Amino acid sequence: MPTNRQWILRKRPQGEIAPGDLEFTEAPIRPLEDGEVLVRNIYLSLDPTNRIWMSDQDQYLPPVEIGEVMRGGTIGVVEASRSDRYKGGEIVNAGLSGWQSYTIAQGASLSPVPVIPGVPLTAFMSVLGATGLTAWFGMMDIGRPQPGETVVVSAAAGAVGSIAGQIAKLKGARVIGIAGGPDKCRWLTDELGFDGAIDYKNEDVGAALDRLCPNGVDVDFENVGGKIMNQVVSRMNNFGRVSLCGMISTYNAEGPVPGLDDFAAILMKRLTIKGFIIIDYLPRAGEAFAELAPWVMGGQLKWKAHVVEGLENAATAVQRLFTGDHDGKLLIRVSAEP
Repeated sequence: MPTNRQWILRKRPQGEIAPGDLEFTEAPIRPLEDGEVLVRNIYLSLDPTNRIWMSDQDQYLPPVEIGEVMRGGTIGVVEASRSDRYKGGEIVNAGLSGWQSYTIAQGASLSPVPVIPGVPLTAFMSVLGATGLTAWFGMMDIGRPQPGETVVVSAAAGAVGSIAGQIAKLKGARVIGIAGGPDKCRWLTDELGFDGAIDYKNEDVGAALDRLCPNGVDVDFENVGGKIMNQVVSRMNNFGRVSLCGMISTYNAEGPVPGLDDFAAILMKRLTIKGFIIIDYLPRAGEAFAELAPWVMGGQLKWKAHVVEGLENAATAVQRLFTGDHDGKLLIRVSAEP
């Protein structure tokens, strides 16, 4: 049996993830029991919620315990099987199997990764994975963009935001993205078809919103929180909808997260603000795939995957989520594709 390389949570981060919070270790792989499958992980998803899982704050899943393998989503290839559901060589989604080289799981807990001609395996960790589902349900179930409405997406060049904005465009809305840096803003407008982009690192977000959204904002697909969310919500029209997907600007902060500067606007403008977690929507995944897959195969949805080589680099690579030093979906290539 090969050795399993793993990242173990040793300390709960205080602020940014620091050396010593996670430890890279090796462990033997035990023999399989009846019904189990050994999966060699190929790709590991790095997501802002990883930082939440490292903390002991109130959250939607139990925190990763000290001494446990760090939680994370993976897809991989079956190396050995004692389950009648899978045989060697099949590509599977192993769920939240963790930051490790190999996963042992019950066959019933795995799901097969479909083969779509011309669609790379990385797509099933992004536009056709949890990322795409998050964008679709957040936009379609909560945002509900109508033709001619104005939609603003924060962290718009990120994995979820870039797809959410394109979905709104496909539904006939006018879309403004907020991103960090001129290159990301150009990608939004020149390649993804956004109607405008705001570079929060180099321009005043409020003034740019006034210029690009002269008739106000109908939908806010919110990934950032904090000051940027305040700027968008303060310009929302009556009966506007806020799809609260994330608040990455607050994840390294300690203590309670401050609310909106003008909470009364929710009442006066009759706004709907709804937070959501994609695991709540998984039973309805088929609804999203029914639109996402044809869009992908037809070239109507574009995406980027930023792949960092080597599981040993996961603890440093995850920091890119908080500095913006990545393009699209951030992945670790744990091992080679078959």
